[in-house]
Amino acid sequence: MGVYLVSVGAREWFGEDEDEDQEDEDQVGFGELASALNAELLRRGLPPYTSLPEETPFVRGSGMAFEEKLIPPMDGFTELCRAHLSQEETDTLCGWSALVPISLDEEICLPVEFGYTDETMVAGAPQVLAIVERLARIVDLPPEIPATSDNLDLTMWFRDGPAKDTAAARPGPWAEDLDAAFYVALYLRAAQFVLRRGSPVVYS
Repeated sequence: MGVYLVSVGAREWFGEDEDEDQEDEDQVGFGELASALNAELLRRGLPPYTSLPEETPFVRGSGMAFEEKLIPPMDGFTELCRAHLSQEETDTLCGWSALVPISLDEEICLPVEFGYTDETMVAGAPQVLAIVERLARIVDLPPEIPATSDNLDLTMWFRDGPAKDTAAARPGPWAEDLDAAFYVALYLRAAQFVLRRGSPVVYS
């Protein structure tokens, strides 16, 4: 249980597995979302989003998949955004349901149900990355944070791993609020993954 950020492969994104998963009523299908997104991209004069990689066998540290759990409270991260970002930038960074490797001047709101909402907000990873990189510089994220998020790598590093010891050895703005630093690292790695791998990342 809980909220996760996870990557989606081509078959799942285009709804090719939806019939197989109908017995799971909670299974989120992305076929409708993929179609609605492509229709809106075409309306804006942009090419459709059709080139997605397939899922690959899990190999820890490979960077071929993304999965993190949103456990810490977001209060400190919200304050960080309020102090250093405009409301528009904060909305771009935090307001999406799906992050895609497409440059979007503004987010796309689609009338497709997603989780508990009646709409799906899609953001472009280049825009999100530019915003979160600023926050990463402000808090001075250390190089020790995991570079991949194949299987809760960031979650475990901050929650049960060496984050506290690293904070003691490398004090700085990031070490003053590890929960806020976790979310900076989370959005940073998510955007980097989407652009590197070409897969969308969604809330689950």
